[in-house]
Amino acid sequence: MSGPRAAEPPPGTPLVLIGAGGFARETAQAVRDTRAADRAAGRAPRWRLLGHLDDNRALHGREVDGVPVLGGSDRLPDLPEARVLVCVGNPRDYAGRARLVRRLGLPEQRYATLVHPTAVVSDSSSVGAGSVLLAHCVLTAAVRVGAHVALMPHVVLTHDDEVADFATVASGVRVGGGSRIGRGAYLGSGALVREHSAVGAWSQIGMGAVVLGDVPPGEVWVGSPARRLRAAGPEALRELAGAGGIDRAVGADGTDRADGTDEGIAAGSGPATRMGSPVI
Repeated sequence: MSGPRAAEPPPGTPLVLIGAGGFARETAQAVRDTRAADRAAGRAPRWRLLGHLDDNRALHGREVDGVPVLGGSDRLPDLPEARVLVCVGNPRDYAGRARLVRRLGLPEQRYATLVHPTAVVSDSSSVGAGSVLLAHCVLTAAVRVGAHVALMPHVVLTHDDEVADFATVASGVRVGGGSRIGRGAYLGSGALVREHSAVGAWSQIGMGAVVLGDVPPGEVWVGSPARRLRAAGPEALRELAGAGGIDRAVGADGTDRADGTDEGIAAGSGPATRMGSPVI
């Protein structure tokens, strides 16, 4: 990896992953790969992965791909020295990461920034706190990636692209130069975005879609060329409307695990941020 990043943590900095679903497991593997690359370069590994925190009690005390699940998110105050990555969200509810970050209320400096050792980040590009870049991502020149962004393997962002906070860019996406990916947007695997296009906040682009122009906020677009399919889901639209407030439970895979009523939602309160992964 090349290019600027957040200040390097001291060797052996403890790290916890919020969630234990697919994205969290991929992030844990990226931590292992980073540690291996550090050792190969003759450096002390910068990260010491403590484990996952997940509110699914069935996972507590178990291991996921060899990484322990230490307990629920309420354990985080017991780990004040640990840096944090929030690793939740899926295409069915891609707003879950934003809700959980909001609920945790941690200062920015508590969040790690993780860049896989095979990723290439140019000297003129930047990556925000809480973001994860998985294997073989490329940021070519003057790319700006915000906070809590998930870039899956083999994403290519080209010159002057901007990716706003909480966006998710799935594997194999290619974004032409000078494009803007809005806050919380979700780009499905293999999507292509033409240069100087904009994908609006909390919009979703389908797998393999070819975006040739601007996509408004809060919409789902699919196909080649991409066209509007429908409005985005209710959780994304709540975020677009600036929802916050009372939270319901959300799974580590991003699915809503609420019980009871939706009381308060009509008044603009957001859904929950507690997470629980399915038993693996």
